Amino acid sequence: MPELFTDCVPALDAPGRAERARISGLEKANHIHDRLQQELGCLHTIETGGRPDRDMPLAFPFTAAAWNLQRGLFPHESASRLAAENADVVMLSEMDNGMARTAQRHPTAEIADDLAMAYAYGVEFIELGLGNAAERPFCTDDFNARGFHGNALLARTPLVSPFMLPLSGDPIWFSRDKDQPRIGARMAIGAQIETAQGPLVALSTHLESHGDIALRERQMADIFALVDWHFSGLPVLIGGDLNTVNRSGGDPDVETLFSLAADKGYERHGGPADRMTTRPSLISEERPKQMKLDWFLSRGLDISESRVIDALDADGKPLSDHDLLICTVAGVRS
Repeated sequence: MPELFTDCVPALDAPGRAERARISGLEKANHIHDRLQQELGCLHTIETGGRPDRDMPLAFPFTAAAWNLQRGLFPHESASRLAAENADVVMLSEMDNGMARTAQRHPTAEIADDLAMAYAYGVEFIELGLGNAAERPFCTDDFNARGFHGNALLARTPLVSPFMLPLSGDPIWFSRDKDQPRIGARMAIGAQIETAQGPLVALSTHLESHGDIALRERQMADIFALVDWHFSGLPVLIGGDLNTVNRSGGDPDVETLFSLAADKGYERHGGPADRMTTRPSLISEERPKQMKLDWFLSRGLDISESRVIDALDADGKPLSDHDLLICTVAGVRS
């Protein structure tokens, strides 16, 4: 049975600055990381909050959005971009909470407040440093108040029974990456959402950027197993940065996670086949490689269209190094 975390709190407890400093000095070994991961409650607890603007089932058609917001530097501008697309369900990834590079803010909570949405937020990593070299000029302090980095699910209607699933993979960010040391694991966060045609399961996820095709398939297999075990028979919408083609060439069709998804009855939606989902941003390379990383996977749902929207504010400022992926969910398939 897949490991599933369901404990929810209104605010996550963070290890203090002294404790994070102590952890930073420990040997970078897998067994130490695994012990810390078990001991730190914030890595297996969900923060829930927000005030959805309706307390009734979501009507069809509705709009879903998946967006890697690259830390969440501009929450209010990002919320305006989502509002312009009339997003009803939002899957966010790479969301800071109490990081100096994002002014110690909680961008997920700010976006949920701006959009009158409920949210569930989970910690993917506890950051032990201030971020990578490109991010440090944005730091407003020389410390992180909480040091959280994670994923979130938001909706205009209440989220029912939120859950979080850690995904397979070695703790490479703790043991190998000296520029951005972290504790934690890639994960999926989700909940049931009531609709006019019954409940569906929505999940926001972010697969490992330093992984390969085999690891991405294994991480998606974790998610599919979770759904089959706990939510068998319910329609499903998964959205996020699947890191397809990252470090493996430019053709998404070589990704075995898609063949696995098809075998499990899922369809993929990523906008036009030739429309990439990455772009230059304020904290990325000036001319990053153009890649198609972001997708929806659906089962038991009628998706009438999917589109990729430029991640720019009204003045043309890039809000992320990922564009915004949108899909229209027309209904439940009989």
